[in-house]
Amino acid sequence: MDLLCIISFKKFQQGGDTLQIAIIGAGAMGSLYGGYLSKINNEVYLVDIWKEHVDKINDKGLIIFEGEEEILTKPKAYTSSKGLNKVDLAIIFVKSIHTEAAIKDNLSIIGENTKVLTLQNGYGNFYDIEKHISKDNIIVGTTSHGATLLGPGIIKHAGKGQTYIGSITEGGDDEVLLEIKRILEKAGFETTVSDNVLELIWSKLFVNVGINALTGILEIGNGELLDHEETREILTLAVSEAVQVANGLGMDFDEGKIIENVILVAKNTAENKSSMLQDIINKRKTEIGKINGAVVKEGIKLGIRTPVNKVLTNMIKVKERI
Repeated sequence: MDLLCIISFKKFQQGGDTLQIAIIGAGAMGSLYGGYLSKINNEVYLVDIWKEHVDKINDKGLIIFEGEEEILTKPKAYTSSKGLNKVDLAIIFVKSIHTEAAIKDNLSIIGENTKVLTLQNGYGNFYDIEKHISKDNIIVGTTSHGATLLGPGIIKHAGKGQTYIGSITEGGDDEVLLEIKRILEKAGFETTVSDNVLELIWSKLFVNVGINALTGILEIGNGELLDHEETREILTLAVSEAVQVANGLGMDFDEGKIIENVILVAKNTAENKSSMLQDIINKRKTEIGKINGAVVKEGIKLGIRTPVNKVLTNMIKVKERI
């Protein structure tokens, strides 16, 4: 479930062989990327355990709503990748708590030249993937696009933004990164190759740290966090701890500016229900361990106290059980 043979990428660039792409995890975001990638003459496989979704895509196609416009795409969908050929590129979109299991379940389509691109939420997906895939073949990234799953075979493109990709390891292949950028942009996803993608992942993590757990615990929309002095204070304290941890890892974030940005995101997405709130409402396991829990875990390693994030993590874990 990740992919990239350099030779295959060069052939594709020259108009040759079709590039084979696997999307592992065909929820809203996986379907968004898979659907639009399938429109640029790529051979795209969506792999997801939701059989009704898979069957609907194969029978009727995948519908993407862009405002009032209906866009029909035709990716191939499977409940298992077993029996499929090795792919050139695999993009991981499963929930972060399922990353390692998803990699293990799809090793049959990963060759020695296959690259794995993670565009998931949370912190630490790289390390879960690295347990089974050479780190030289792993590409990490983040995206600001938003999508909502409306039903089997139907999604809504809820918001557009930048996609960033890069290598965490030194000596990453710039030619391959630039080719993935070209392919994603041809599919409609504005993409930037970054030489400091880890900093971008933390920038997105700060937003999730400040918003997701609080909205999940209180079961309120993003904007309501700003209506109460108490929730503003908790948001600020949680993000402050996360910034301290990130800087302890060698980054150089301005705490005040980061907090201002998280508050701005909450304001701009006032009507949104965070993904964690949706998980709580639907009685699903959340990604808390890869968000606030990740801040706690890294803080322990560094000797940095993170009491607010620890409380938020524990409260969400209790919410998952009741």
